[in-house]
Amino acid sequence: MTETPQPKRRVALAIWLIVSQLLAVGSLFFWLIAAAFGIVAYGANELSETPTFVTGLWLYPIFPLVMAIAAWIAFAKRKNVLSAILSGLSFAPVALLILAMWAQTMIWKLGR
Repeated sequence: MTETPQPKRRVALAIWLIVSQLLAVGSLFFWLIAAAFGIVAYGANELSETPTFVTGLWLYPIFPLVMAIAAWIAFAKRKNVLSAILSGLSFAPVALLILAMWAQTMIWKLGR
């Protein structure tokens, strides 16, 4: 027998989906800056890895889009935990990158 979740939990999950996907849209701002630098790197560098890096960088917006779609499909199928995880993954790469940059800055400041 399947237990249906309480309506309050579904509302909270829907709010999480919306907030996390707004964060994913916000992550595209940082992607745009990185993509601009990727173009500069592509033109100024003759390393064999540069086209791979730039291609991967320019394909990034597909990731949050796919995660958002999958999260809403899971939400519609009442797979609440999967939906929450997929929605969180939509902005996770940029959030982890920002956290790593912050940590590196703090370590650098401590080493001075």
